[in-house]
Amino acid sequence: MKTVKFFFVSLICLMVFSATAQDYVDLGLPSGTLWKDRNEPYFYTYAEAVSAFGSRLPTRLQLEELVVKCDWEYMEDGYRVIGPNGNSIFLPADGYRDSEGKIMSQGFYASSLYWSSTPSGSDSAWFLYISPANGVHNIDDSMTRDFGFYVRLVQ
Repeated sequence: MKTVKFFFVSLICLMVFSATAQDYVDLGLPSGTLWKDRNEPYFYTYAEAVSAFGSRLPTRLQLEELVVKCDWEYMEDGYRVIGPNGNSIFLPADGYRDSEGKIMSQGFYASSLYWSSTPSGSDSAWFLYISPANGVHNIDDSMTRDFGFYVRLVQ
């Protein structure tokens, strides 16, 4: 009976480890940063993102590396971001939440914004701005921290 229990506990641990390891994608970036293969659900204010995810939020430098070192392939509803090693992640562009909670920028010309952990001044922080229909993917700090943006975690 002990052998059977040990087998099942080992199997469960292996499954959990495998699922966790597959959640992140190695894009072959110089920093070694691994990017989660999907967004966290919901839109987060900067304070909510930092509180919930802490050091798993990308820094401004990690976002800049993603923009500069990867190829960005336009897709109708976002970008396929292809790393130097050929692996890729998908960043959807389907809106964000303004400071009053209203969902903005949806439809064909949708854009999305992704928080970094790096503050900028007293009321803003750095973020990734993507707008595939307009061919835009850059780093910005022009919106206040009370807007709701997506979060893409790193490790």
